Amino acid sequence: MKERQPVPELMDEGDVVDLLLRQHALIRDLFDETERAAPGDRAEAFSRLVRMLAVHETAEEEVVHPYARHKIEGGDGVVDERLTEENEAKQLLMQMDKNGADAPGFEENLALLRAAVMAHARSEERYEFPQLRAATSVAERRALAAGVKAAEAMAPTHPHPGTESATKNLLVGTPVAIMDRARDVIRQAMGKQPSG
Repeated sequence: MKERQPVPELMDEGDVVDLLLRQHALIRDLFDETERAAPGDRAEAFSRLVRMLAVHETAEEEVVHPYARHKIEGGDGVVDERLTEENEAKQLLMQMDKNGADAPGFEENLALLRAAVMAHARSEERYEFPQLRAATSVAERRALAAGVKAAEAMAPTHPHPGTESATKNLLVGTPVAIMDRARDVIRQAMGKQPSG
């Protein structure tokens, strides 16, 4: 099975909140796919999940959260809570990515990761996104969606805990993304699954 390209309808999404909600749905689908995958296909499915989570969170950290900090009521507190959740999930994701889908305890860790990621997504959908939609214009949300897509195009393809701020992502993100993407291409050329 070949690695999936970005979902075309996600690339056309013009409202940042709608884009992120659709990505949350895609992430749920990727968890389902990884859980249902036969042992021989699990690494490939997990690789797609890792990549989606890594680029999605990086884009939120670089574009959405900084804007929400200043735009929504209590933005600093809301965003700080989301960043704490993201870091906790990234720590587990990084370890799972490093160990691979055949590691002992993978299924249990996947269930823990899914619970953490879905709780985080629900918190964003409840506390951040509605306020962001209410406090921004259509034009602002379109610009944010364009920013998210641009950030995702340059984002690392593997988790890197500790880079949850926009500043840290911008300072280290591009070199890390280049290294991740180069490693993925080399591994793919060698017939191996991308991993950390």
